[in-house]
Amino acid sequence: EVQDVINDEKHWWFGGGTDMTPYILHENDCIHFHKTLKNACDLHNNQYYSKFKKWCDQYFYINHRQESRGIGGLFFDDMDYPNQKEAFNFVKSCADSIIPCYIPVVERNVNKGYSYADRQWQLLRRGRYVEFNLIYDRGTKFGLFTPGARYESILMYVEFNLIYDRGTKFGLFTPGARYESILMSLPLVAKWQYSHSPEAGTKEDQLIQVLRNPKEWV
Repeated sequence: EVQDVINDEKHWWFGGGTDMTPYILHENDCIHFHKTLKNACDLHNNQYYSKFKKWCDQYFYINHRQESRGIGGLFFDDMDYPNQKEAFNFVKSCADSIIPCYIPVVERNVNKGYSYADRQWQLLRRGRYVEFNLIYDRGTKFGLFTPGARYESILMYVEFNLIYDRGTKFGLFTPGARYESILMSLPLVAKWQYSHSPEAGTKEDQLIQVLRNPKEWV
């Protein structure tokens, strides 16, 4: 909410989003994640899920890579409808769905092992995350352009934020912002490999195919 001190008018809106960024694709996890989000949306408007899922697919897209950052979720911004109370209740329902979205995925996978190759693939995918956040992400940009912002918290997710994230870019361009708080969302370790392309038919390639061709999970 912001106030126009000249005209003494207040302007409010809501924005938010969540997505899943797996390194190894488990379709049951993706379906569970999206179904839980859809249930939260349907409590308020049965058009919200499809609308905000599409927005998410478009937003979390790394154009220079021609692939999505992850397997999608929800994204919305400038939401000032139908009224402040209803908009807030919708956002609250979305927030309340995060733990039910995530914890079952953790419980199903927490004891699974991983290889050295899996770790190297994870680092490469973290590189994509950094690219998106630093180049495209609105949230990063917003934070960096905000006076007094804590830059570290904004920059914690580097790849996506430095290139695409609206929030990261906003924050970094804000006089007096705390840049470290903006960039704290970036991974501590990431990796880039020249002309890397997964071998066809591998689990890495399976993920890439979904990232290049977003699916309707529910």
